[in-house]
Amino acid sequence: MRVSREQAAANRDRIIDAAGALFRAKGFGGIGVADIMKAADLTHGGFYGHFASKDDLAAQASKRAMARAAANWQDVVAGAPGEPFAALLKHYLSPRHRDDPANGCVFAALSADTARSGKVVRDAFAEGIAELIGILAEAIPGRTKPARRRKAVAAMAALVGALMLARAAGGTPLSDEILDAARRELLASMGH
Repeated sequence: MRVSREQAAANRDRIIDAAGALFRAKGFGGIGVADIMKAADLTHGGFYGHFASKDDLAAQASKRAMARAAANWQDVVAGAPGEPFAALLKHYLSPRHRDDPANGCVFAALSADTARSGKVVRDAFAEGIAELIGILAEAIPGRTKPARRRKAVAAMAALVGALMLARAAGGTPLSDEILDAARRELLASMGH
């Protein structure tokens, strides 16, 4: 049975959303196309009608997750005009974020997988990282744009690394200590 364009678009969206959560929870290699399609409540045979390859889906799912992260970060910044950087740190380096990788930061969940992925996935990640660094650069105090940018790049690396380590040490006091120490040191480095 043929589906309408609207239904095909809705199906594609369901696949991308299901893949995004499953990839973040299990990694690119930890989940197969059949499981993604099952999670989207669609048949495995329909996959290639929507995507050229699993890498294509990985790039699309990552782009969607990164766009949502950027919108979320913009909301956090807008909600804390006096202390946008501190608000971003509190939001990102939280136990809630640490404990929910399927709905959390795509960079903390998939950076290692992405480094071993094809160009289409690496390019998508580079674009997404650049967008979040731009948001950080606007939230970070500093006199010059290049100085704020440099601080934002370093802060992004510290945020992702801290979240990855906190997840790796999950369920232990060390995990909470990592989140707290990273938040405090990043604030201190910005003069807070």
